[in-house]
Amino acid sequence: MKIIDTDIIGLKILEPRNFEDSRGRFIKTFNNDLFQTNGLDINIQESYYSLSHKDVIRGMHFQTPPFDHIKLVYVPFGKIIDVVLDIRKDSPTYGKHFSIELSGENAKVLIIPKGLAHGFKSLQDNTNVTYMQTTGYAPNNDGGLRFDSFGFNWQCEDPKISERDISFETFSEFQTPFVFGVNS
Repeated sequence: MKIIDTDIIGLKILEPRNFEDSRGRFIKTFNNDLFQTNGLDINIQESYYSLSHKDVIRGMHFQTPPFDHIKLVYVPFGKIIDVVLDIRKDSPTYGKHFSIELSGENAKVLIIPKGLAHGFKSLQDNTNVTYMQTTGYAPNNDGGLRFDSFGFNWQCEDPKISERDISFETFSEFQTPFVFGVNS
């Protein structure tokens, strides 16, 4: 397993080893000892997955303190463009976004720190996106930003988006509760 830093502070890519033989593939997506050795204190509390059709956009989601969380995201089947946006006040990368293709083929895992909004666009039908988080779902702390309000080009003419995600406030309207270095 290899952990790679990105241009957004705290956002990392995990490239797991891929064991493949005549039976298929085996991929380890989480190793606590490796994470601890690399200064990542990740205590998983909840795990879930979504299935999405092609051109579904989900996001940009987050949970506010004290239920904010570190999130690990990977795609066992299908392909997405995964997008994160730094919404931590005083962060040197505040307002910067990052995107990466995650797929069943490349088996990469995105390690998203607290204070980053997260979303994705499905590039194939029946794409499975799996999430592991360090806190459970807290409805009163569930939030999001409008997917088209921070300058990312989703390259999608007819996106499928939930009414909830369309109703989120824009990035320019957003008053962040996240402070870089305090709750990140």
